[in-house]
Amino acid sequence: MSGGHLRTMLKGKHVQLSSISAADLPVMLQWINDREQVLLNAPYRPVGETEHVAWFEAVQRHNETVILGIRLLKSGDLIGSCQLHSIHPTHRSAELQVRIGAVKERRHGYGSEAVELLLGFGFRDLNLHRVQLHVWATNEPALRMYEKIGFVREGVLRRAAHIDGEYVDVVVMGVLREEYPGR
Repeated sequence: MSGGHLRTMLKGKHVQLSSISAADLPVMLQWINDREQVLLNAPYRPVGETEHVAWFEAVQRHNETVILGIRLLKSGDLIGSCQLHSIHPTHRSAELQVRIGAVKERRHGYGSEAVELLLGFGFRDLNLHRVQLHVWATNEPALRMYEKIGFVREGVLRRAAHIDGEYVDVVVMGVLREEYPGR
């Protein structure tokens, strides 16, 4: 998934998933520094340009991570990113993350479509058996979206994350290949 050119990986009805290039880094840097948005799924810590570029270069070298940009089909605009990381070849498992960074593009179903495309890729092309994720118990829209897609709540890590001065529960969710309708 390396960078000089964009390569469409997966195409849905409204979005496509494609490689991320260095040209995408400025908008992604804005997203990762939007405190209010970051707190929905991660602790906030300001990130500088040098650190962001170093992250991008490092992720390009990791075989256990597939990170893709979420782009609108109608315009090609980058609106978010999604990834399968911690890919384990023996267990055939991975963790999923998704972020719609363009706030005005949220609540249109683009995140759900991206997750479904990424799960199909993981189960078919990477031959995964299981995909899991972690989500704050306070993020009800995300919990509903993941359940609608087919993820099952498997447990709660009590007060496991320190977010914005408070401890919050973290819900562990997973989906197995045979449970996923789009496999």
